[in-house]
Amino acid sequence: MDLKEFHRRSIEDREAFWAEQATLIDWHAPFTKVLDDSRLPFTRWFVDGQTNLCHNAIDRHLAAQSDKPALIFVSTETGDERTYTFGQLHREVQRMAAIMQALGVRRGERVLIYLPMIPEALFAMYACARIGAIHTVVFGGFASHSLATRIDDAAPVLIVSADGGSRGGKVVPYKPLLDEAIGLSSHKPAHVLMVDRKLTPFSRVADRDQDYAALREQHLEAQVPVTWLESNDISYILYTSGTTGKPKGVQRDVGGHAVALAASMKHIFCGQAGETYFSSSDIGWVVGHSYIVYGPLIAGMATIVYEGTPLRPDAGILWKLVEQHKVSVMFSAPTAIRVLKKQDPSYLTKYDTSGLRTLFLAGEPLDEPTAKWIAEGIGRPIIDNYWQTETGWPILSVAHGVEKTPTRFGSPGMPMYGYDVRLLHEQTGEEVGNNEKGVVAIVPPLPPGCLQTIWQDDKRFVDTYFSSIPGRQVYSTFDWGIRDDDGYYFILGRTDDVINVAGHRLGTREIEESLSSHSAVAECAVVGVADQLKGQVAMAFVVLKDPALVEAQQGRLKLEGDLMATVDRQLGAVARPSRVHFVTVLPKTRSGKVLRRSIQALCEGRDPGDLTTIEDPMALEQVRGAIAPA
Repeated sequence: MDLKEFHRRSIEDREAFWAEQATLIDWHAPFTKVLDDSRLPFTRWFVDGQTNLCHNAIDRHLAAQSDKPALIFVSTETGDERTYTFGQLHREVQRMAAIMQALGVRRGERVLIYLPMIPEALFAMYACARIGAIHTVVFGGFASHSLATRIDDAAPVLIVSADGGSRGGKVVPYKPLLDEAIGLSSHKPAHVLMVDRKLTPFSRVADRDQDYAALREQHLEAQVPVTWLESNDISYILYTSGTTGKPKGVQRDVGGHAVALAASMKHIFCGQAGETYFSSSDIGWVVGHSYIVYGPLIAGMATIVYEGTPLRPDAGILWKLVEQHKVSVMFSAPTAIRVLKKQDPSYLTKYDTSGLRTLFLAGEPLDEPTAKWIAEGIGRPIIDNYWQTETGWPILSVAHGVEKTPTRFGSPGMPMYGYDVRLLHEQTGEEVGNNEKGVVAIVPPLPPGCLQTIWQDDKRFVDTYFSSIPGRQVYSTFDWGIRDDDGYYFILGRTDDVINVAGHRLGTREIEESLSSHSAVAECAVVGVADQLKGQVAMAFVVLKDPALVEAQQGRLKLEGDLMATVDRQLGAVARPSRVHFVTVLPKTRSGKVLRRSIQALCEGRDPGDLTTIEDPMALEQVRGAIAPA
């Protein structure tokens, strides 16, 4: 089928289109209405239908795939590897569900999961889905203050945690962080279920803290039936990163979520039952929820749960896993690929990746040089895709399960089915034409799988997402975009990352793209810095493939001039950075997002703000040192 026709039908004949997609999952009771959009921007999908995410991910595959792999756990941190078949996973999830019920967890109550990338984290998520509890996963190792705000907002009756995780060979103790967070929070969970990995000693709180291994032994033969939920019941809450003050809990439904993931696995990711899917993300982020935990198993695929980095034990580990587990579909982030760009390129061809049909990349804009480098390096197709925590699945991509639409370097693709995407003028709300910059927005109703609301804050949901474009009630992505004459979209950066240089509006993304095209650059970040004369100027921070190029002052000045000339040539003098600073690492969150606002704050002499999610605190010190007066 033609992709444009497929998309047109999903917008103009929504109910018939999504009724068809709904046949991709099991329903315990049929829905009576496909879409209730009587209270836009709030939507209800598959009204009165009863289903369950755990059933669709595990139980329904038991007849045909009970002895086939479902969950493949690999830790290059501890050397631990375990594979669970669908049958074994089914039993483990029932044991975890029985433990939760014994600890007082009931339907609709919240369970906070604060775990590293280990199988027990997925057991806990599936168990919540099975019994109708609402899980909220917090990235493992998150700082106590941020964890406390999430405990207060979600008010969990149970927290599932571990003694610790490991990253880059260093143990990260979780229990002291958790105990401090519970001390800081006004809400106190009745129980904490502890998975003891024997990585680091920890103290137990009497009566509150329970041992997972001991309770598992008590429930080895547990049989916990599926709790059938109405499609619009809540499946989970996931807090978006980078929020200040009261955290923003994205709330997802059950039926729409299951249908959206099943459809995306078929149309976008082209996964087949019996194959293996590998996402190098973390369950603490939305990619982990959608495409480690739920999506692959709903499609009958095995999912790889990886605890480790792209560089341990060496830069070939990701491709080794692809070869070893016959991975068909892989999902990673541009950041991970840029990290590999600084390593020996021979690792790209050391392992047999011929079985890998596609490498999908998302999480941040994919620059053309990085996309070309990895495509040529592994010789496999690369597909970009653009989406958000709030949407749960791709807004822009190509859907090769519908039509073999060509990809275009630098572009995540076209609007996916269900998304009525528009480019709007930020001040007038009017649509802009092709090759004109506008805010990427979606006309409601949002398709299945997108957020229902913000947990316990409908007003904030409307105010945040549907009130920023004058005269239009549309969902704002808060990203600038441009559309070419063939319908491909290009993301230019956040609307709040736009630099106004002497009246010229420039997206930091455009300048970063230009700098990245230079052969010496591994990655870079550009921020707008206040300037008395021009309002703002661009300042760049660049990581080089070879740091030796700037060891001498003369080399540093020459390369800075070359990079400025590159931007000058490609974008014009107005876009030329005022300075190019060289660092060996950019400050990033643990999910790989560059902390541009913190960099900007340092450049302007301000407090860099909340740094609880920073991967390497020394990275910010490098920025501080780079901008310090000589």
